Amino acid sequence: MTVSLVPPPGPQRILALAQLTNSVGDGAYYVTSALYFTHVVGLAPARVGLGLTVAWAVGSLVGVPLGRVADRRGPRGTAVALALVTGLAVAAFLVVRGFVPFVAAACAYAAAQSGLAAARQALLAGLVSATERTGLLAHLQSTLNAGLAVGAGLGGLALHAGTRAAYLGVFALDAASFLLCAALLLRVPPVPPAARHAPTRLAVLRDRPYVVLALLNTVLLLRMPLLSLGLPLWITERTDAPDWVVSALFVLNTGAVMLFQVRTARAITSLASATRAVRRASWAMFAACAVFALSARVPAQVAVAVLVAGAVLQVVSEMGQSAGAWQLSFDLAPTGRTGEYQGFFGTGVTVARTLGPLVLTSLLVQWGTPGWLLLGGATSAASYAMGPVARRAAPGDGASPGTGLATPPPAVPRAAT
Repeated sequence: MTVSLVPPPGPQRILALAQLTNSVGDGAYYVTSALYFTHVVGLAPARVGLGLTVAWAVGSLVGVPLGRVADRRGPRGTAVALALVTGLAVAAFLVVRGFVPFVAAACAYAAAQSGLAAARQALLAGLVSATERTGLLAHLQSTLNAGLAVGAGLGGLALHAGTRAAYLGVFALDAASFLLCAALLLRVPPVPPAARHAPTRLAVLRDRPYVVLALLNTVLLLRMPLLSLGLPLWITERTDAPDWVVSALFVLNTGAVMLFQVRTARAITSLASATRAVRRASWAMFAACAVFALSARVPAQVAVAVLVAGAVLQVVSEMGQSAGAWQLSFDLAPTGRTGEYQGFFGTGVTVARTLGPLVLTSLLVQWGTPGWLLLGGATSAASYAMGPVARRAAPGDGASPGTGLATPPPAVPRAAT
């Protein structure tokens, strides 16, 4: 078990350590930020929500251009620079005391985070072979969950203390974690910039199959706010289960991903296996939605058991969908444009986090059981649509990568599968 959870020595392990350092800081940030901005900075909750929405909207727009910078200037240097900017943005939260400075710091934080994710993906693609990418991403996802769990525990200590100094300590820890992340990324070998492509700017936007694939994946990513918002609201508003179940389901999800994500990803080595994994994940997700719906109007003990069963199905779906999407996003990106394409694919996370709360609140809390079934049906439809779209985008189908338009062969080769 230990071997399966730890990447091999060398660049892969350094990337995992970098992931661990900043995820510990982020875990502490996530559980304390709302109270910090309202109690310490003194902002109204509505203003905090507005500022963060604006910030993540900015982040979704700059991910692709910053990913392109990583392709053109080299992903290691770009990732190091953006990790430093992220740390400085978090440090700025220590001194902001008004709405406008808060929004400026939040925009810098979200933009740097979006660009950093794209640059790190490009760096990973340049350091490991195509056959190793999904496995390494599974290691990084497990590491992410471990770091978030540790950070959440540290943040919980700050919440228990409830002092201004404790909150400031959390933000200082998060800022320092990104500085350490930058130092670790400097230890991996540099990846040379991609060769210049002619002449299209932001070619990913003209690659229609890849754009559709990213949009379909965004639908699947609605599972992200499900655990943090949708289920807590459902449990407290529609079931008789005790409130502590919310925390228990979060721990179950985090622990399962830490232990089984790497194992789940082992079987995914090609476009065909990736699309099969996404389809199978949709079955589990639909079943999870149906089971969650059954937790309403039953005794508390039964509701707890039903919710745990639904959470198990949901995390099985999450691990399969994540691994399949990683494989598709890399294999269908043209060689030399990994950062740009990953920057675009990663906007699905931002969109899901921005629109997901509104969508899930309407579907689950207001509609109840029909909303759960609609969510499961939308997930299944998006999952099954990804197969034909991936085949349309795959090399050797007569499509020119970066355009989605039919052209006579030979086509410019995409990344090897």
